[in-house]
Amino acid sequence: MTDSSSLIALYPGSFDPFHNGHLAVVTEVAELFGNVVVAVMHNPDKPSGLIPLVDRVQLARRCTEHLAGVRVEAFPGLAVQAAAATGANFIVKGLRTPGDFEVEQQMAHTNRSVTGIRTVYLPSRADQAFISSRFIREIAQNGGRIDHLVPEPVSVALAGIFGKPSGGDKGRS
Repeated sequence: MTDSSSLIALYPGSFDPFHNGHLAVVTEVAELFGNVVVAVMHNPDKPSGLIPLVDRVQLARRCTEHLAGVRVEAFPGLAVQAAAATGANFIVKGLRTPGDFEVEQQMAHTNRSVTGIRTVYLPSRADQAFISSRFIREIAQNGGRIDHLVPEPVSVALAGIFGKPSGGDKGRS
């Protein structure tokens, strides 16, 4: 059996923006595996993103700096390439819905067939299952309150992007 402190888990995503659901996964993965690489990826199937890649990396670093064994890096290409580059033993994916599972299961089978790397799934916390980066961007853009959905550095960054207070109108959501 391998000592969990010697394991490296790769948590890939676009993190545009990094939110409380992401932070919960990183926290749990650090507890389980000891070492986590948060791989901020560019997904060619998605638009280039609201937040530039270098800023997404810095925000994720600020949001996770209190967690031991966590590092944040940007990676081009495929998650399996990032896993190989970091020496990761596993890829970790958070699951919110059955739809997430269907997509991630197909990707996990593909990744394992290509490189042999295994994927571990972590269910989201029930109180965070609804959080998605897309909805956070839309709410922030329209002046809604997001401070309960994202860590403070992200709330401040989105307020700067959209020119609105980071807490939004407390009566709106």
